[in-house]
Amino acid sequence: MAYRDMREWIAALEREGELKKIAACVDWDGEIGAITRKVFTGRGPALLFENIKGYQGGRCTKLFTGGLASRSRVAMMLGLPRETRFAEIVAEMRRRLQRPMPPVEVDDGPVKEHKLVGPEVNLLEFPVPKWHFRDGGRYINTWCCVITRDPETGVLNAGLYRGQILDRNKIGVLLVGFQHWGIHFAKYRHLNRPMPVAIAYGLDPVMVPVAASPVQNVCEFDIMGGLRGEPVELVRCETSDLMVPVHAEIVVEGVIPVDEATYQREGPFGEYTGYYGESLERPVIHVNCITHRTDPIFRGTLEGQKPRTVGKPSEPNESTRVISALDSAITWNILEQHGVPGIQEVVAGVTTFVRIKKMYRGHAKQVASALWGSGAAVYLYKNVVVVDEDIDVNDLRSLEWAFSYRVNAAENDIVVLPGSPGSPLDPSIRYHDRNEVAYGAGKWHRLLIDATINWDYPRVSEWDYAVYPPLATDVDQQSEKLVEERWGEYGI
Repeated sequence: MAYRDMREWIAALEREGELKKIAACVDWDGEIGAITRKVFTGRGPALLFENIKGYQGGRCTKLFTGGLASRSRVAMMLGLPRETRFAEIVAEMRRRLQRPMPPVEVDDGPVKEHKLVGPEVNLLEFPVPKWHFRDGGRYINTWCCVITRDPETGVLNAGLYRGQILDRNKIGVLLVGFQHWGIHFAKYRHLNRPMPVAIAYGLDPVMVPVAASPVQNVCEFDIMGGLRGEPVELVRCETSDLMVPVHAEIVVEGVIPVDEATYQREGPFGEYTGYYGESLERPVIHVNCITHRTDPIFRGTLEGQKPRTVGKPSEPNESTRVISALDSAITWNILEQHGVPGIQEVVAGVTTFVRIKKMYRGHAKQVASALWGSGAAVYLYKNVVVVDEDIDVNDLRSLEWAFSYRVNAAENDIVVLPGSPGSPLDPSIRYHDRNEVAYGAGKWHRLLIDATINWDYPRVSEWDYAVYPPLATDVDQQSEKLVEERWGEYGI
């Protein structure tokens, strides 16, 4: 089931009781962020703010957030029953990822209903929140598609990269060199030409998760079409040859100059890690055009997550819900495409868990090598944990048991890959090594924990030539049958 646009999605959420409209007057400066944090922590509904201080009238009066902040809503996004389990969502995403659909170009559509050019451009006409109280300003790029085109191949890229309003027509951005648009930017810098950029806000719910995920060797719009089950309709921008979703609520067009003298201070910003990302002199989008629908709805989200700590509940964010499922599906497909057999379950993230049916010595190292060598390793696979088929990767006790009794550091069960590119937002990296402007990426020392049974160990005759002793928790069949027959007599 494809949602034509965000308005259809909002209507579906309302029908299913998954949406709350906020009629009370709220302040964009801190209050919206605090409300959203409380709702996310309580696993509450999606939110549509309809009465924002200073924006009761004018060009844009509404803000939507939290549309994918629960597993039930992620299932709805795919047209699945709300109670669908995580593993089934991943399986469905895997199937659809293998059936990409190229986009189709149209001549006109809703996002072209209103056009603002040059001096008419004013980003401050949109109710963009200051999401966290220590943020450097109002962050407009939190849930959107940032679109660029490779100047050599002509291939479009749609990504999700943070952006802060610096002025009525300027957006400071975190532009990491080893991401797709960072590679595009390097090519424009070589050509000494500014890079055209378009940002689309308010979309069919599948689009931003795809933009935020490590799609491999194919245009993101093709993948979006596959997940939707229908091609994405694109329309040409007003000021460049970029293409944008025609049913977007708002599109911002501009260019990023390549001269470092044009960089401005961006940040800090409360990031997906749960920590603030630092402030630096960074590239700036100079906005020259805005198009939007009549009565547009701005779409954003509150980043930042934290697990349950002593005396406090866990504090999830929206992106971890849906992106975890999509990253897991993409990761599983990467392993299969690299010819790694025996994959039985994947839970992907910065720390990624892979359950395998072990088929040969070195199988776990092959898993890690395939992931670390893929383009998806931009923000993923810092730590890879591989377990045998009997270990539940979703159960902490099961994982702890495997770590305790199947990992021996002296036996090469722990492997470190030093000095690889990684996320500049990871606060465990030394401050100097997080500077993506200087180095194009952060500096990760990647880790593999091979928590599978070590096949280098000798096979022992007294254990029927197995590598490990028998499980002491097993009960012999005769005793098990006896207890089952007499169970009622025990009075337990």
